[in-house]
Amino acid sequence: MPENDRDQTSRPDPDALLALAKQDRRGKLTLFLGAAPGVGKTYAMLTRVRRLKEEGVDIVIGLVETHGRGETAALLEGLEVLPLRHVEHSGRSLQEFDIDAALARCPRVIVVDELAHTNLGGSRHPKRYQDIEELVDAGIDVWTAVNIQHLESLADVVAQIAGVAVRERIPDTVLKRADEVFLVDLPPAELIQRLKEGKVYLPENASRAAERFFRLGNLTALRELALRRTADRVDDQMVDYLRQNAIEGSWAAGERLLVCIGPDRLSEKVVRTASRLASGLNANWIVVSVARADGDANTGSEAMRQLDATIRLAEQLGAETRRIVGNDFVEEILKLARREHATQIVIGARRHRFPLLPFRRSLPDALVARASGIGIHLITDRNESAPKPKRKHKRAFPEGSGRALAIAASSTAAATALGILIERFIVLQNISLLYLLAVLASAAYAGYVAAIAAALISVLAYNFFFIEPVGTVTVAEPHEVFALFTFLAAAILAGGLASRVREQAKTASRRAAATQALYDFSRKLSGTANAEDVLWAAVTQIQATLRRNAVLLLPAGGEIEPAAAWPPDTELGVSDMTAARWTFEKNEAAGNATGTLPNSPFQFRPLRSPHGIVGVCGFLQEDKPLDISEERALAAILDQTAVAVDRARLSRESLDQAARLEGEKFRQALLSSISHDLRTPLATITGAVTSLRQLGERMPPESRDDLLKSIEEESGRLTRFVANLLDMTRVEAGTINARRDWVDVADVVHSAVERARTYFTGRVFETSIAADLPLIRGDSVLLGQVLFNLLDNANRFGGDEAISIYARREGDELVLSVTDLGKGIAPDDLDHVFDKFFRKGKPDGRSLGTGLGLSISKGFVEAMGGRIKAESPALKRRGTRISMRFPVARTGTADKGRE
Repeated sequence: MPENDRDQTSRPDPDALLALAKQDRRGKLTLFLGAAPGVGKTYAMLTRVRRLKEEGVDIVIGLVETHGRGETAALLEGLEVLPLRHVEHSGRSLQEFDIDAALARCPRVIVVDELAHTNLGGSRHPKRYQDIEELVDAGIDVWTAVNIQHLESLADVVAQIAGVAVRERIPDTVLKRADEVFLVDLPPAELIQRLKEGKVYLPENASRAAERFFRLGNLTALRELALRRTADRVDDQMVDYLRQNAIEGSWAAGERLLVCIGPDRLSEKVVRTASRLASGLNANWIVVSVARADGDANTGSEAMRQLDATIRLAEQLGAETRRIVGNDFVEEILKLARREHATQIVIGARRHRFPLLPFRRSLPDALVARASGIGIHLITDRNESAPKPKRKHKRAFPEGSGRALAIAASSTAAATALGILIERFIVLQNISLLYLLAVLASAAYAGYVAAIAAALISVLAYNFFFIEPVGTVTVAEPHEVFALFTFLAAAILAGGLASRVREQAKTASRRAAATQALYDFSRKLSGTANAEDVLWAAVTQIQATLRRNAVLLLPAGGEIEPAAAWPPDTELGVSDMTAARWTFEKNEAAGNATGTLPNSPFQFRPLRSPHGIVGVCGFLQEDKPLDISEERALAAILDQTAVAVDRARLSRESLDQAARLEGEKFRQALLSSISHDLRTPLATITGAVTSLRQLGERMPPESRDDLLKSIEEESGRLTRFVANLLDMTRVEAGTINARRDWVDVADVVHSAVERARTYFTGRVFETSIAADLPLIRGDSVLLGQVLFNLLDNANRFGGDEAISIYARREGDELVLSVTDLGKGIAPDDLDHVFDKFFRKGKPDGRSLGTGLGLSISKGFVEAMGGRIKAESPALKRRGTRISMRFPVARTGTADKGRE
């Protein structure tokens, strides 16, 4: 093997290292596991606590149940015990573990006994293991104790062993995530002896426990379960260590289970059995449910709730869950098994009282016949020792059967009447086809029940009215009996097919409506860039889909706050806001029917986008769970809303970033202008003043005049620079108050040209002003400043040719233009010459300037109601013309202004 290959194979597993890094950021969970009550879990835990206390470790007691055992209570002496929280329950004041006090104390290690305990109503979490998970996430090490019978996957096994159902259970993932597990073991005979001595329960409870639970066979079986689970945990720790340290060893081929479930009670047992099998094999497992295309129509709400509960149980036990749709269940299951490389399939198999038809196999039998290279585990439903659940009273007839029977009777009656009417005129041998139409009509309008009823009624009516002897239900000819039963079979088959088509059409219609609603919602979001509009569109869509009050919350100032609600008067209480904050901070559902703050009437779910959580959605649940179609619709709406909110946020941040970049560009241009246009005249003035002071009378008069002239020119330049900055500030702030006086443009042009000749000596200016030039409404001071800025720009970039100023009337506008014959402006720069700090070109021997003159000119012209435009080339394929257009007043008004 090459050297680099050996290095590559000896590297640690990155996934294992990542998991290890995540564990370092959280607290550690230490679990004391026992086979049964009384083995000494709490005693062993407190013994270790006292040992750590003597070593100076900051360790406190959050809650310990001594169950009246004196030797256990003695171990608490001298230890810091946190106060418990008092809760009113059924008229009594009870004590519960105070998680807020534990978080506020924040010790290094805390002891919280009774891991599987169920908290009283009003607590933050319904189960104590969830309190412990929050403490661990906060970085606190937690020590706790639990018995093996409280594991969720072992509930049915314990019920079979002990004959009693365990009500307080915890997910197997809690044991799997524990950082350290101590098995507290005691031989069953010794444990029974401790029970008789009163060291497990009080005397009044000990005898009852000895009769029901503390039997030698029960304790032995539970002890075996505890030993097996602990051994599995040790094996997992060994595998993690090998991966983290890149230690090579023999690796067995990985097993992968595919577990098939349906909307029945057997599926719960299948999931628990599969969980134990996956744990024993240390294998990954996927739980899948397959539904037909019309499954929503044919499956009752109670069955769908049972399926949802089974899927949630599988997720708690650590399985990956899938839902797929298809008509060929066997093909869909095998296709998924091949795609996921499953090695074994686990499925439930019921024992039927009557054998199925020869041409119809059960699903397990079909899987066994068609699976190749995949092991099949069949889980049966026969369990004689387990307590049988109470059967609910079933309705004698399905809901809506009265309407179905009425439609079947009326359609059959119509067919009979039509047949009697036809036989009065024509004798037909195939009159029975009318009843076939009645069966099909009943199936199309009322479903399968109506089809069956119509078929049976049709057989009786056909026999009574049309088969000899007429008026009786007897059949005279043998071939008529065969025809009668053939007709019955055909009617039932055709009715069933028609009923199925009807149900599929109804399901397709509902799904099409849901898809269309989601499509319309998606289009609405795609055309909305404002976050507020997105929220209102989303919250109204959620309310319309679920028919429940809905609210959306977004982060603002470090807190989560309501941003939109429908109906608008929907309000959230203190517990609701606490659940919403939990959802936003922990990225998990909270509120009603969840594991966190279930007393809230609202359920809150996070809005997850590719960039993290962008908000929280809450909807009023009040112990009325969503059905499967509502769940799917809500999930789609939340996904689209999260993406739209994230897109609006990114768009807003992009605009802010663009504004910051633009401001940064302007700031750099301003600093560059200041560093050049301010320092250059100051340096000239400083040098001239220094020369005058040092030389004084010794300087020739001509040189002195030149220096004084330079000081005068550079001072004027500074004055113009500062004036431009002040004018640009006015333009940006929108504080230009242009007067609306009558302005004679010819006077303004003459004044600006004379001023330019004073500043730009040696420059030739040519003016052309029309004789009939009208007056305009404007500000003569602003117009003069604009014209001077244009002449200054032409002087810088116009070369040595003359600068022309034209003023004329074109229709209802007065046109004033300044034209030079310089190099001109590139076509790509024509749209930017009026931008702030735009400077282009290298004029001969002249400063580039600040790049504010044209921008100020545009602001002044627009403030007077005019327009300004740059054109290049102007004349002879060179030069630049900047034109201004102002609206002229009406003739009578202008003449009055002249007078």
